[in-house]
Amino acid sequence: MLNYNIRAENFEVTEAIRAYVEKKISKLERFFEDAPDANVNVKMKTYTDKTAKVEVTIPLPRLVLRAEEKSEELYGSIDLVSDKLERQLRKHKTKINRRPRSKGADAIKVEVTKVEESEKEFEIVRNKQFQLKPMNSEEAVLQMNMLGHDFFIYNDADSETTNIVYKRRDGKFGLIETE
Repeated sequence: MLNYNIRAENFEVTEAIRAYVEKKISKLERFFEDAPDANVNVKMKTYTDKTAKVEVTIPLPRLVLRAEEKSEELYGSIDLVSDKLERQLRKHKTKINRRPRSKGADAIKVEVTKVEESEKEFEIVRNKQFQLKPMNSEEAVLQMNMLGHDFFIYNDADSETTNIVYKRRDGKFGLIETE
């Protein structure tokens, strides 16, 4: 069962908007044999240039679905995000479920830093904590791409070490293995 947490900036979420979001996102449940218990976090924002951005994050046990889209209207952005999430699930269903995974996951804290050019000081602007998922490097690259990040930290299912995949400037991928 999907539990919706819908928030908006610069406008109020009407019952019609809520119903539309739930209708579009609930279509993703057809990709699962058993409908997962998951929270669907939806963040919507309108801008002065009349565009609207919709961001959806759905943390699942072995996958985090995340998409964001901006378009000329709110309902269009909702449609685009729903389509993007559906593509991610299709890709996940065909590529990810190749290997069995070991049980358990380690927690890791990621600190995102920002360098102040004028003062040359480091300022922590965001702090995240999440569970590392056991997977192989191919699955980690897929997960990184689905999240739209330049790197992804994961537990290697075979070696049980913490590794990092990252996107190189030439568009290819790199792997950092820990000992």
